[in-house]
Amino acid sequence: MLYHLYEMQRVSMAPMRMFAQSALSMLDAPFNPLRPTPMGRVTAAALDSFEHTTRRFGKPSFGHPSTQIEGVAVKVTEEIAAVRGWCDLLHFRRHTVRPNDPKVLLVAPMSGHYATLLRGTVEALLPDCDVYITDWRDAREVPLMAPDFSFDDYVDYVMDFVRLLGPDTHVIAVCQPAVPVLAAVALLNQNTPVDAPRSMTLIGGPIDTREAPTAVNQFAKRHNMDWFKSNTIHRVPFGQPGFLRRVYPGFLQLAGFLAMNLDRHVEAHWQMFQHLVEGDGETLASKRAFYEEYRSVMDLCADFYLETIHAVFHEHLLPRGLLMWRGHNVDPSAITHTAMFTIEGERDDISGIGQTKAAHKLTPHLPDAMRDHLEQKSVGHYGLFNGRRFRTEVAPRIKGFIEAHR
Repeated sequence: MLYHLYEMQRVSMAPMRMFAQSALSMLDAPFNPLRPTPMGRVTAAALDSFEHTTRRFGKPSFGHPSTQIEGVAVKVTEEIAAVRGWCDLLHFRRHTVRPNDPKVLLVAPMSGHYATLLRGTVEALLPDCDVYITDWRDAREVPLMAPDFSFDDYVDYVMDFVRLLGPDTHVIAVCQPAVPVLAAVALLNQNTPVDAPRSMTLIGGPIDTREAPTAVNQFAKRHNMDWFKSNTIHRVPFGQPGFLRRVYPGFLQLAGFLAMNLDRHVEAHWQMFQHLVEGDGETLASKRAFYEEYRSVMDLCADFYLETIHAVFHEHLLPRGLLMWRGHNVDPSAITHTAMFTIEGERDDISGIGQTKAAHKLTPHLPDAMRDHLEQKSVGHYGLFNGRRFRTEVAPRIKGFIEAHR
């Protein structure tokens, strides 16, 4: 019912948004004498802010038409390498011949945002790597008649894509997929070592959330599974392809993201309003670009979401040696063929210090020469895979690790 009410509210706002857009067009008309006045600037800023904050943002584009390789601009095109029910394997094909560049499978999180959240990660890897990424589908776009998606399915997809790309693949998991990726790599090492990837990089992932629990971890622990089923799972409303599918709606996830740092987000929106009044378009554009990405959210399949809460945040099944896949125990200690690099952020408020590094405790048979760890100073969760510090400090370490284990 909540999802239906949300959709009704969104639709009911449409006339007001149209009015705001029309009024703003009139104010911005050439030679309008009111526009340059203080009242005109404030009114235009208010109308613009209202339209922007009530807009629904769909899936963004990656926006990488080219990359720089050794100082030369090289065209890049997005191609679908494989199609699955809940995911497309997207390939960023560089129009150049570089057969010796490592093949990288970038596993994007299925935790509310689209794979485009890793736009900066892709950009940093493109000059030196042949990059593939998991482009997960929005659950509200998947028809009810299609199969549901589970945690086991996620592990299946990762193993399937690694086999498709070949054993010379290097896997990078950002945040949420660290657990299913570690499980998939463990299963490949255990059952078919010839298919195991060369290396695995885990970035800010909740391998063991008992280590330095964050506000996110504590919230999950305070509420039992019945609470999550009753308060976070809803049916997709009429008008969407996934009508009646059980999902964790994107708008609820966004509300949770915003609530974690509400004061900071309120201040940021006030600053954007001031930039509009002052005509500071450059600063405004950078902040709006962030929020347009931040507010582009997708629904999650209920089964996958609830199973992840249970396995990762409630029962800690992987670090306790109790995680199961299709009835088989997942044994991380079987990892002996895949090098492992773990990365954490000093200021990460999503996955605390030690949660990702815990993967090393679970892989005692992996030689020391095949493992590494980085605690990146002065960055939070987002800075581990986007931004200046990622480009200049984190990405070079990842590429160096991949090169050392080809």
